[in-house]
This record gives sequence, C-alpha cells and structure tokens, in this order.
Amino acid sequence: MSVFKNPFFILPGILFWCNQYLERINGLFIPFIHSYWDDLLAIPVILGITLQVFRWIQPGKAGFIFTKMQILVGVAYFGFIFEGLLPLFSATYTSDPWDLLCYFLGTFWFYFFINNEQKVANFEK
Repeated sequence: MSVFKNPFFILPGILFWCNQYLERINGLFIPFIHSYWDDLLAIPVILGITLQVFRWIQPGKAGFIFTKMQILVGVAYFGFIFEGLLPLFSATYTSDPWDLLCYFLGTFWFYFFINNEQKVANFEK
C-alpha cells in the first residue's frame, strides 16, 4: 500500500500543512502549537515520505518497512541537527528538550501506524 493512502500518514500531513499555512500565509501563531506541533508531526511526515520513496525505488518490495535502527538513526539525526547543531550557529533556532520528546512521540506514531507491516497488509485488503 502507498504510504500516501494511509490515513495515519494523511492526518499528520494535513495537520502539518494546515499549521504551516496558518503561520506563513495568515501570520496566525498559537504559542503552544507554534512551539511543538511541527516537532510532533515532523517525524511521521518526513519518515513517511522517505518510506514511500524507498518503496518506489524498490517496487518489488511494496511492504518494505524501516527497521527500528533506521528509525532511531533518523530521529537522532533530527535531534542532533535541530536541537544541537543549528542553535549553535543561528539565533533563529533554539534548543528545547521538549522538542525531543515531540520527536519521539511522533516516532512512535510512525512506527506503530505507518511503518507497521501488519497495518500495511490490513489496508491492502
């Protein structure tokens, strides 16, 4: 099944897009949502898109899923770049340990609902 047809991917994708639209086009910033919503939704959206690209690259493996280690590396990379490295070089970014929690919560969503082989098989029926 295509990741893009998975409702567990579609929901974070739409919520992420709506938040970006409200912030960038309308200038509407809700403090708590502005601070943590994107961090919560980033991992399911980005790893979901990446998973779909991998499935396109390997068309014979439609049920391809990421290993736990691959997901952990992806989250560690995000945490390092956005919470460690970028705040050192740019005043635009701030390091916030709550962002790391949001990344991990988003990772659980991705792992159990988007990257789950059983769920993929159930949606294909």
